[in-house]
Amino acid sequence: MEHAIYLVTLVGAALVVAAAFSSLIAFRFGAPLLLLFLCIGLATGTDGLGIQFDNARLAYFAGSLALAVILFDSGFGTPLNALRQAAGPALSLATVGVLLTTGLFGAVAHYLLDLSWLESFLLGAAVASTDAAAVFFLLRAGEINLRERVRSTLEVESGTNDPIAIFLTISLVEIIAANASPEARVLVTDLALGFLLNMGLGAIVGIFGGLAIVRLVDRLNLDHGLLPIFVLTLSLMVFAAAGAIGGSGFLAVYLAGLVAGNSDIRAVTILKRFQDGMSWLAQIIMFLILGLFATPSQFPAILLPAVLLGLFLIFVARPIAVWLCLMPFPLPRPEVAFVSWVGLRGAVSILLAITPLLGGLENGRLIFNTAFIVVLVSLVIQGWTVGPLARRLGLIVPARLGPLDKVELELPGSAHHELLAYRVAPGSPVARGERIPRWARPSLVLRDGRSMRFQDMGRLAAGDHVYIFVPDRYPALLDKLFASRAVVDPEDADFFGAFAVDPARSAAELEAAYAPGLTEEERKLTVGDLVTARLGGHAEYADRVLIGPIELIVRDVDDKGKITGLGLSLEPTAPVARVPVFLSAGEIADRIVGFVRNWRKRTKKQGAEAPADAEPAPQPVVGKATGEG
Repeated sequence: MEHAIYLVTLVGAALVVAAAFSSLIAFRFGAPLLLLFLCIGLATGTDGLGIQFDNARLAYFAGSLALAVILFDSGFGTPLNALRQAAGPALSLATVGVLLTTGLFGAVAHYLLDLSWLESFLLGAAVASTDAAAVFFLLRAGEINLRERVRSTLEVESGTNDPIAIFLTISLVEIIAANASPEARVLVTDLALGFLLNMGLGAIVGIFGGLAIVRLVDRLNLDHGLLPIFVLTLSLMVFAAAGAIGGSGFLAVYLAGLVAGNSDIRAVTILKRFQDGMSWLAQIIMFLILGLFATPSQFPAILLPAVLLGLFLIFVARPIAVWLCLMPFPLPRPEVAFVSWVGLRGAVSILLAITPLLGGLENGRLIFNTAFIVVLVSLVIQGWTVGPLARRLGLIVPARLGPLDKVELELPGSAHHELLAYRVAPGSPVARGERIPRWARPSLVLRDGRSMRFQDMGRLAAGDHVYIFVPDRYPALLDKLFASRAVVDPEDADFFGAFAVDPARSAAELEAAYAPGLTEEERKLTVGDLVTARLGGHAEYADRVLIGPIELIVRDVDDKGKITGLGLSLEPTAPVARVPVFLSAGEIADRIVGFVRNWRKRTKKQGAEAPADAEPAPQPVVGKATGEG
């Protein structure tokens, strides 16, 4: 018995270490990290090294706990401004998008596999949710800076679509296991009511649970080493409590993290570091267990239809669902195309595919194996192409900040304050003489091993270590002063234009200098307001607006979304790759109106030209005909 404990611990630790080392390969070559984790699990499983693991209940239990940890961290790290910016499109994708994907995929699965309609839709529900964690890893590994609107949409969608897919999957498993054959109308009604109850209870428990976490952390004077464990345990309690009363535990734990992460919770720096590490561990454990549970020797029997289903999901089902969901929103076609492509399936889909086995369904293993192959196809095809497609569609923007040498410390008794230690980077604004705000005067400066007061140091120099004690809402502002110059790719050297334009200047001056053809109303605006209006009321870092012969580029915006820096280019950039599909509702309406207008113009023109151009109609020669008769 004791020997077995040592052996199991050794093998488990070795698998985790191997998965951690595989991340170095992924960072080096931009490989999908999920794929590496799953391959390690497959290589050590039944058909690999021979480790026997066929406990579906244990796999589902461990995967569910790991997913709860990941969702809490995801919510904790999602800022409210990202939620506000992308709430509409993301929630549409997470609800209607999941239903559309389930329906389209299930309809095709019914004809490619020997499954009933309910079993086909069950398979569709299992693979309907995306795994954005893999996408964000690829973006970080490739040093890809996406536009904030696109990144926020993917983040919020990934955090909110899992609970809905889980509800659909479990509901269909219960219906099939009970040998029920409900009418379509009854099935839709029951699912709709169950969905509202499940999501509603989950949302209530999650919001109040998040508030309770914040209150307890602030009230209890726990040791900093115990505090992260306390918060993690409370998050799992929220997850379990919501599920126990019939709500969505996964939605509850995500919302609890969202509430806690966007409040003035104590020791936020310590919590973020701990949860980041726990999220990595949870992902590794979940992917390894799911890889161990699979049996690759069973894949060849269904390989062809499963691969075809994976291709259908990538190239047909997901794009159609995304297009229909995002049609009401005025998003550019390249962004819609990218969101439709970045629909990677991952561990959640495999985890949900275990539920038919738990329900004792006859085709449970077939559903699991098919979902596993679909996930592999998604990771192989989509996982390697995220970066190139983002560049092709023009969604990459230069980094706003360069490297930053910074340490954050939270001192005992300093509620909502932080001690920041910066190392002055060469080329940073403070190294070039930029003044530090009065509210952030350094408490101490170290130079060449000597500590001095800031008042006695004079101008800061590269290499100085600066210690600043500030409220926790200001670090983002200081980062801009102490970060080095952002390294701009040679292709992006002229990204922000050759000239700087003051956003507060009048647009009439722009008209006088470059004659871009502004209307009388637009000339009364400031240049910043003009750009914001042309962008539909919301400006984002690196947005571009073409006005006649010039192009205005947003160089920076403040926390409220107001433009604080603009660039002007007299040589507008070449258009990005055109996307012939993914028209929004506004574009479709404009095209219909334009078509009708042009048709009316052609009709009027033809009606006006007909009398002049037409030859006189021949008249019957009645008299001649009568005379001959």
